[in-house]
Amino acid sequence: MTSHSESLTLSLGSISPAMLALAGGAFAALILLAIVLLLRSASLRREQTEEASFRAAESEARMAELLKIQAEMQGRITAMAEVFGSRQSELNQAINQRLDGMSQRMSSTITEQTKSTHENLQRLQERLAVIDAAQNNIQTLAKDVVGLQAILSNKQTRGAFGQSRMETIIADGLPMGAYTFQPTLSNGSRPDCTIRMPNDAPALVIDAKFPLEAWNAIRDAGSPEAGKIASQQFRRDMDVHIRDISEKYLIQGETQDTAFLFVPSESIFAEIHENFEPVVQKAHRSRIVIVSPSLLMLSIQVIQAVLKDQRMRAQAHLIQGEVALLMDDLGRLDERVRKLQGHFAMTQKDIDMVVTSADKLTKRGAKIEALEFEAGGDGKPARDSEPAAKSVESRTGLLKLRVVDEE
Repeated sequence: MTSHSESLTLSLGSISPAMLALAGGAFAALILLAIVLLLRSASLRREQTEEASFRAAESEARMAELLKIQAEMQGRITAMAEVFGSRQSELNQAINQRLDGMSQRMSSTITEQTKSTHENLQRLQERLAVIDAAQNNIQTLAKDVVGLQAILSNKQTRGAFGQSRMETIIADGLPMGAYTFQPTLSNGSRPDCTIRMPNDAPALVIDAKFPLEAWNAIRDAGSPEAGKIASQQFRRDMDVHIRDISEKYLIQGETQDTAFLFVPSESIFAEIHENFEPVVQKAHRSRIVIVSPSLLMLSIQVIQAVLKDQRMRAQAHLIQGEVALLMDDLGRLDERVRKLQGHFAMTQKDIDMVVTSADKLTKRGAKIEALEFEAGGDGKPARDSEPAAKSVESRTGLLKLRVVDEE
């Protein structure tokens, strides 16, 4: 124990005053920090307490407001329930009235609808009968289409079909003698048709042998490669056909220097000009015109107009003679009409004179009726009645003389 106290004394003796001062400052700082922390915790607890009391007061105020609103809502709900009850009774009554009216209207409407449905069914039966007849016609047309397909599948019959359509268009548009089918030219070739041109000009040649099998091959191609091959074949066939027409049918002095290649379909004609422009250009260079049915019809109408104009010029002297005779007849008619107009004028003048005389006579008669004759006071004739009568007769005679004189 004595040794321990001695060692403590020695250790305290070894601590300097500076160290003691530093230790005291640190202890004071710790105490100050603890005081600050205690103050902050106290202020924090006070703020939390105030905030909790504020929130509690706010919650109580909100609760009171909610209770007030709930009371008002209950009053409004009660009032609305009463209003809804009265309105519901009125609504039920109105609905019942409406249902009664609707039931009556529905019954009348159903009756009318039944009648209308019956009439519509009758009309539908009539339409079905018409549809049956149309279906029979469609079946007949289907048979005709099958027959046409059989015709187009054969090359010879297909050529006859194009030839027939071309002949129909030409025969409908031109008079007899203005065209010839299947003529023989000087070189031995036989075109499908030649048309006589006006003024003794060479004939126009029309060919109807269109390579339709090559075109059908394009339509039936199942792949782009097959379509390309079929298109090339169609171009070759068209080139050969155009060359044949140019070499066989274009004869100097015998035929026109231009020929027609007839295509029996408007759609084929349009696709040739759209997708095969080189073929069209080659035909143009070879002086071959590719025509569709509508273009051929238009060309025939133009030729018909030219032929009609030629016939009119050939008959011009006859027309002039007929016009001269017509002018003579018109002159005589004008002279006779003028004479007849003079007769009518004289007749009208005589009628006006007769009417004037009739008016004058009527006026004179009125004046005579207005004359007053003298009479006695007793209603008997006067003594000098005879002289009065004579004077009246004399006046009447004078009036008649005046009328005659005025007439």
